[in-house]
Amino acid sequence: MWLVALLALLVVGALSFAVYHLVYELFADSAQKLRKPVNINDVIKTTATVLTLIGAVLAGVYAYRKQRLSEGDAYRADASQLADRYTTAAEMLGHERAAVRLAGVYALARLADDWKEQRQVCIDVLCAYLRMPYEPDPAQPRYKEGEREVRHTIIRVIRSHLRYTKAPTSWCAYDFDFTGALFDGGDLSFSHFCGTVVFDQARFHSGVVDFREAAFEGGVVDFREARFSGGTVNFSTAKFSDGTVDFREATFSGATVNFYWATFSGATIHFDEAQFTGGEVRFTRAEFTGSTVYFDKVKCTGSGTVGYMWAQFIGGRVDFTEAQFAGGTVEFRMAQFTGSSRVGFGKAEFTGSRVGFGGVTFSGGTVHFSEARFSGGTVDFTRARFTGGTVDFSNALGVAPDGLPPSESPLPAGLSLPPDWR
Repeated sequence: MWLVALLALLVVGALSFAVYHLVYELFADSAQKLRKPVNINDVIKTTATVLTLIGAVLAGVYAYRKQRLSEGDAYRADASQLADRYTTAAEMLGHERAAVRLAGVYALARLADDWKEQRQVCIDVLCAYLRMPYEPDPAQPRYKEGEREVRHTIIRVIRSHLRYTKAPTSWCAYDFDFTGALFDGGDLSFSHFCGTVVFDQARFHSGVVDFREAAFEGGVVDFREARFSGGTVNFSTAKFSDGTVDFREATFSGATVNFYWATFSGATIHFDEAQFTGGEVRFTRAEFTGSTVYFDKVKCTGSGTVGYMWAQFIGGRVDFTEAQFAGGTVEFRMAQFTGSSRVGFGKAEFTGSRVGFGGVTFSGGTVHFSEARFSGGTVDFTRARFTGGTVDFSNALGVAPDGLPPSESPLPAGLSLPPDWR
């Protein structure tokens, strides 16, 4: 310490000496031009002023550096405290008692609000909890007391952070991964999802899962291979804009899934190879605007109902290529296909379902039933209207119920059309 002080004193002395001589030389040059003697007092005052200025600058640099170090220490202390809170909340989520797990849910949500840099991590932990194995039946040995309340609390916490997009603690722009999760209820109504939402292989078992008036904006909504086996899943008045909505290979076997008044604008909607074997799936009065809707290779079997009554398909494309209608009821009554570039039922098989196109309006574009197969069930076009476009039944094949060869009529056997259809 004494050596540092002595060295500092020597540096200051040397600097003062150098500054003094530099100032003296400047004054001497000026005095020589004016033919006056050098004023030593002016030299000393100027030297003192320069040295004071240099000292002030050095003091400012030192203070700034000290402040940065203090801020760094404070940041590290805050980060350490937040990390400790994360560890504590995670441990609480794994506790045996449901009350402690509930406290862990709220602790982790509060931490996500306070720790923006790691907010996605906190959200991922809550979603991971829902993905964990869950037994809703109290009669089963793996049933855990209070677990249903814990899981529904997580869903409510997520919903409360998704309702206000401009709130500083909003989670709307973050991703949610519910892959393989089992849902026996939950309220996500009025939520706004702007990132990626994954329900891949999720199971909707019972209760009511409410997406009423939820908004899915510009991201990916993934329900691939999801199973709807019971309860009600409500998408009424939900809004899907841009992005991708994916229900490929989903199974609807016993649940009621409502898309009443839902709107799809500019999105790509996939129901490719979905299976409708029971329950009800309703798109009543849903509106598809400028969207591409794929129902390729869907299978309608069993006794379920798929309804598109009064739905509106405006622009875009609707494709049921190679769909199989082998059971249940598929109802398009009063639906409107307006300005769609293509409505395709090419190679579709109508073998046992009741398919109703009563009062449907096809306006513009091309309606394809080319190579479709009609061998059972009922297909009804009563009061349907085909205007301003092309209707293609080329190579469609009808088989009479008694097994006779296909009719030579230009329309397939078993197809019910009004006398004045156009």
